[in-house]
Amino acid sequence: MKFNKRKINTVDINQAKKSVFATGIGNAMEWFDFALYSYLAVIISKNFFSQVDNDEIKLIFTFATFAIAFLLRPVGGIFFGKIGDKYGRKIVLTTTIILMAFSTFLIGILPTYDQIGIWAPIILLLARILQGFSVGGEYAGAMVYIAESSPDNKRIRLGSGLELGTLSGYILASILVTIMFWLIPSSSMESWGWRIPFFISIPIGLFGLYLRTHLEESPIFENDLADSKEETQNILQIIKDNKRDILLCIVFVAFFNITNYLLLGYMPSYLDENVGIKDTISTPITAVVLIIMLPFAIMFGRLGDKVGNKKIISIGLTLGIVFSLISFQFLNNGNLAFLFMGLLMIGIVLSVYEGTMPGTLPTLFFTNVRYRTLSWTFNIAVSVFGGTTPLVATWLVHETGNNLAPGFYWLFVSIIGLIVVVFLFKDTSKQSLKGSYPTVSNAKEFKVAVENPKDSLWWYSESQQDK
Repeated sequence: MKFNKRKINTVDINQAKKSVFATGIGNAMEWFDFALYSYLAVIISKNFFSQVDNDEIKLIFTFATFAIAFLLRPVGGIFFGKIGDKYGRKIVLTTTIILMAFSTFLIGILPTYDQIGIWAPIILLLARILQGFSVGGEYAGAMVYIAESSPDNKRIRLGSGLELGTLSGYILASILVTIMFWLIPSSSMESWGWRIPFFISIPIGLFGLYLRTHLEESPIFENDLADSKEETQNILQIIKDNKRDILLCIVFVAFFNITNYLLLGYMPSYLDENVGIKDTISTPITAVVLIIMLPFAIMFGRLGDKVGNKKIISIGLTLGIVFSLISFQFLNNGNLAFLFMGLLMIGIVLSVYEGTMPGTLPTLFFTNVRYRTLSWTFNIAVSVFGGTTPLVATWLVHETGNNLAPGFYWLFVSIIGLIVVVFLFKDTSKQSLKGSYPTVSNAKEFKVAVENPKDSLWWYSESQQDK
């Protein structure tokens, strides 16, 4: 393949940073909604499953509604992924944020089971399904957009900025719920107070929509796909050509999201139901842990660019193995200092993944199928492993009677993840995205790319082997 320096993608680093903020706000919206549902799960279970006598079973039904909604994420991933690869990344990102804001607002205005009977949990499920469908195109699209808009040598660092949206959305929900628990009596909180936070989704969504309508299309899409006449590959052909990378993506997403949902989804209810620590105590402590995680996520993103994403991800998995049982022992100690340390252990491991995954996952796939393949692979894995984590963890504790059972689950997943990363994953930091010329931000980087054509197009030999 003859090297054409005119195809090198040049980006403005300041514009790339603005793009991170515009896409990150959608991530904040997703996790603001998710945090509300998690923190208010016990109250939601009483309002929408009041016909069930056992409180633990009520909670399982609430998390089952949460998990079923995740099954629509792959459908959304397939739908929006195809649009994103054909018509552009921007159009999807402006659509998904509208749908997310509406579905979150809808939960806040729903009548309860005592008011409309069985229709209450049914409509709740439909709202969660709409949320899952829109999120199916949101996060993968944000990862792809940032990866394609970032210089190759700063991709992981800028990708970590997306997770600032995750943490910020969750922190906002944590602070808001904490204040409400302090100010509003329990009876009022259960009857009407829980609805208030869901209304905030509308202004957040409108602000995010404004920012996204002012985004430019990613330079790689503009240069490589916008005018492409290439025949679209079907899913079966994509799977055949990308088996190894799809497997890697599934494993990456599994250990990332099981860790994620243990801390951000399951923990409030776990501490309330199994340890006896109420939301008024656990929520502000979790918020402090999340605030501490913010600089750690950025730090691990920078390290991913500097020393390689494979090394940093491996460190995270090793810490997951070491901390898995210790953290849950600390959580069950009953002492608030130990509670904080247990949550912080999970948070530090999650920070490693938050800092590296958004800039790593898009590098697994070629440009012409990147959005589609990452979108449905990511969402299938999230649905199977992430969305079911609260349900699986609750079931494990219920069946075994052992409060450490979720820690054993986390330990097993971390061991599998480390084996896969060490033996199957090749470092992708500082390299051009598969199927595209390098992306640079200054003349020096441009010169290096031109002087090293084989390194710049490192992926070309792999693409020929697949044919």
